[in-house]
Amino acid sequence: MTLKDKLAAQRIYMLLGALFITSLVVSNLIFQKFFYWHPFDIEVFGSKLFEISVGILPYPITFLITDLISEIYGKKRANQVVVAGIFASLFSLLIIYVASAVPATSWSPVNNNMFTTVFGNTVLAVFASMMAYLFAQFVDIQIYHFWKQLTQGKHLWLRNNFSTFISQFVDTFTVVGLLCIFHIIPWANFLGLILSGFLFKVLVALCDTPLMYVGVYLFRKRFNLKVNEEIELLKF
Repeated sequence: MTLKDKLAAQRIYMLLGALFITSLVVSNLIFQKFFYWHPFDIEVFGSKLFEISVGILPYPITFLITDLISEIYGKKRANQVVVAGIFASLFSLLIIYVASAVPATSWSPVNNNMFTTVFGNTVLAVFASMMAYLFAQFVDIQIYHFWKQLTQGKHLWLRNNFSTFISQFVDTFTVVGLLCIFHIIPWANFLGLILSGFLFKVLVALCDTPLMYVGVYLFRKRFNLKVNEEIELLKF
């Protein structure tokens, strides 16, 4: 691979990392709004199916990106993006803490109470989300590369979906459990939210499989990669 191609691959890797971190941080900030999607009139454990937090909307993007980075750039680079996401979440947590500590002026459009209502539980939520995210993302990367080695780079759909299904269940179970422990949401919603959140993530994962194929195809065509070949980025 030429130097020009390696620089292009480096820029794309940085853009994917930026999308990953943005999706992660935003999902932690908007989680307190819940929405409903009722394609089926079904109740599970006393709750309507697919009554879930809006924070779940950008979150599956992070798993698509780490799978794509794992496929093209390798396990080490995927883990680096995960660590960067943790740092970004912690830094956003610090900013929110400082913003909450300073008093609002009398003419501020957003007063202290309103700010606390929206972001008051963010500290606990980000902590819960980070614990779930950290565990789930490393599970996703480990399973992805297990299947990649086992199939010698073939059957992309298998490792993409199998790793995501397991890691998304781990993430959903952990974050909902922690939010219940911290009394942010009631235990009565525990099972319903787990089932709704997991099924929604499974549907999204199935829908993003074609995007994974398109992304891998474009990378292989642009950088002339063989099946199971990874890009080695420049070392500084």
